[in-house]
Amino acid sequence: MKVMLVNGSPHKAGCTNRALEEVARTLEENGVEAEIFWIGPKPVGGCVACGGCGTKGACVFDDAVNEFRAKAAEADGFIFGAPVHYAHAAGSLLAFMDRLFYSNGRAGQPNVFRFKPAAAVTSARRGGTTAALDDIQKFFTISQMPIVSSRYWNNVHGNTAEQVEQDAEGLWTMRQLGRNMAWMLKCLEAGRAAGIELPEQEAGSQTNFIR
Repeated sequence: MKVMLVNGSPHKAGCTNRALEEVARTLEENGVEAEIFWIGPKPVGGCVACGGCGTKGACVFDDAVNEFRAKAAEADGFIFGAPVHYAHAAGSLLAFMDRLFYSNGRAGQPNVFRFKPAAAVTSARRGGTTAALDDIQKFFTISQMPIVSSRYWNNVHGNTAEQVEQDAEGLWTMRQLGRNMAWMLKCLEAGRAAGIELPEQEAGSQTNFIR
């Protein structure tokens, strides 16, 4: 079993990464492989609604989005982390996720997220973490991904990675998140071994409110 953790901060070794490291270490202690993927410091553009992924099967902008999607195919669970900017998740991660999730499963390519557990993690100097968590978790609910919780909101506080070390409750929350993710993955594996099939998928329909 493997979990991919996404560092959506422009800082590779900042507060968000420190939180993800705590989760990753706990996952490894519970027998689950963990890999942290950094989206990088460069600006990440959002989806331009060109429709190219519908024929290509991947985003037409060949950057970290497609790189991560290739890795995601082999993962069993996901954790997306971001710092808080103006009381919402960092725009670079949201743009990354917009293109990643929209291009997923297009042009006959497999859906690499459906039914795989996911969690959001945020970091802030002070406020805005719960609103940022909501930003990220919406991607999971529309993608049929079970959301993994901890025993408090999945956030840490601090202005530097060193300050996050002082947030004992935040790091405790990250460790519990790692344990809960490992537990859910093991439950899903046991279900598959017992012959429990995935939910039946019904053909969808769209209702437009303005005609």
